[in-house]
Amino acid sequence: MCRLFGLTAAPHRVHASFWLLEAPDSMAEQSRRNADGTGLGYFEPDGRAVLDKEPVAAYEDRAYTREARHVSSTTFVSHVRLASTGGRTRENCHPFAMDGRIMAHNGAIGDLPTLEAELGDALGAVHGDTDSERMFALITARIAANGGDVGDGIADAAGWIADRLPVYSINLILATAGELWALRYPETHELYILLREAGGTHGMRPLHGQSATLRVHSEHLARHPSVLVASEPLDEHPDWRQLESGELIHVDGDLHVDSRQAIDHPPANSMQVSYLHHPSAEH
Repeated sequence: MCRLFGLTAAPHRVHASFWLLEAPDSMAEQSRRNADGTGLGYFEPDGRAVLDKEPVAAYEDRAYTREARHVSSTTFVSHVRLASTGGRTRENCHPFAMDGRIMAHNGAIGDLPTLEAELGDALGAVHGDTDSERMFALITARIAANGGDVGDGIADAAGWIADRLPVYSINLILATAGELWALRYPETHELYILLREAGGTHGMRPLHGQSATLRVHSEHLARHPSVLVASEPLDEHPDWRQLESGELIHVDGDLHVDSRQAIDHPPANSMQVSYLHHPSAEH
């Protein structure tokens, strides 16, 4: 499956280094299971969204995946892709940017013609072939329809998808220059949150997290608190918590975290994992 990671240290702008597809056991083997692209999204001081992403795998270009991305931002979103819809192109790699927001998704939804019909003119914001970018376009349209409220827009769009489309998973992380949202739905894939105090549990320690596909380091987080969201816990911190199915969390510009149940029922049409490998599915 794809891997998600989000980090916010708002209101502080912090420096962080990301190694994508950096597996602790076998980088080649891990990347063959997540072989369709890597991406990192962050924000410039003026709020401009920046995307650094490539349709590359570690076993094909180890130099690319060994090089750290050294960036600074208040919020970050990174993603390692295992494609279910859309080919291996830069346009199909996550994260995506729309209206000054960045989003990455782990999962799959079906019946894209119905989704495209619902998008109408909003489909013009989509540049690739993925279900994820189309879902982001729907979220963006629903944010506008809800008066700019991002949380309501995510809940509105996710609820519409859950009730009308085949759903395997719509885990997502969405960020602005100062805020972050995350949704886990349904229970197909895991998604964890950590409210990390400055210096971690031992005090004055930088962030140094590692998973099967990602390594991230930030010296600044020895001095600043942060909130992390990830597909799996990245270190031994005891406070990693798995989101509930349908839970939507919001981290504001002062690192206050709110949680609500955005969807309280299972998908009307649960997509089976076999669909992802069916010849009729786009890859």
